[in-house]
Amino acid sequence: MAKKIMLTEEGLANLEEELKYLKGEKRKEMAEKIKLARSYGDLSENSEYDDAKNEQAIMEARIRDIEATLKNYELIDESDDNVQHVRLSSRVKVEMIGTGSTREFKIVGANEVNPSEGKISDESPIGRALVGHGVGDAVEAETPGGTVGLKILEIGK
Repeated sequence: MAKKIMLTEEGLANLEEELKYLKGEKRKEMAEKIKLARSYGDLSENSEYDDAKNEQAIMEARIRDIEATLKNYELIDESDDNVQHVRLSSRVKVEMIGTGSTREFKIVGANEVNPSEGKISDESPIGRALVGHGVGDAVEAETPGGTVGLKILEIGK
């Protein structure tokens, strides 16, 4: 059996919205783009047509990925008020040991990762190092850039 894909309520809503957009508005746009490219003539030498077909294939693959995720997800219980230890859906404030700078992360499932919003996966090196630890704990994460030391300052929902 396939591993369940962990999603927050926000992540689930975002995927459902993206799927609705791709299957509706975006498919119509792609059909028009292909129709227009076809009108340019000989398809064997028509780069606009090739580009449109490639874009369509990428879009259809994304639709299949989202549909597969929606068939095999588990909703993360965000109602639990326990903030003793870092877990999926936790917001964590950490101090970067050595630099003294602080960062905030939200621990999410792999499908919701967005580093620019501070959303990191529980499967990432930093997420994996933080999960299960509490306020005051110092952890080390083996990242591609080297070992990073982190001290947990706060855990929230």
